[in-house]
Amino acid sequence: MSSIGKLVKQAARMQQQVEAVQAALASRTVEATSGGGAVKVIARCDGVLASIQIKPEAINPADAEMLQDLILSAANQALSQAKEISTTEMNRVTAGFNLPGLM
Repeated sequence: MSSIGKLVKQAARMQQQVEAVQAALASRTVEATSGGGAVKVIARCDGVLASIQIKPEAINPADAEMLQDLILSAANQALSQAKEISTTEMNRVTAGFNLPGLM
């Protein structure tokens, strides 16, 4: 078999593995909190926020800016964790092999 044929087969197998990892990442979640647990954000490892939970005692109409900061902090932490897991898992599959359009 030619080198091109082997490369095409390898790319097809890798594409199947990438799709399987992407599906697994879509169902895997990470959690981050801020404000001592006043705000909790759950994100899926495909980069989508799944939920935001706010303890009632964290809601102070006189200090909405603080709550906004807590939500932003927890969301960014969760998304950062999700991205790190996603990158690690995808690198395992591709082993640094990069074909345009593969991911």
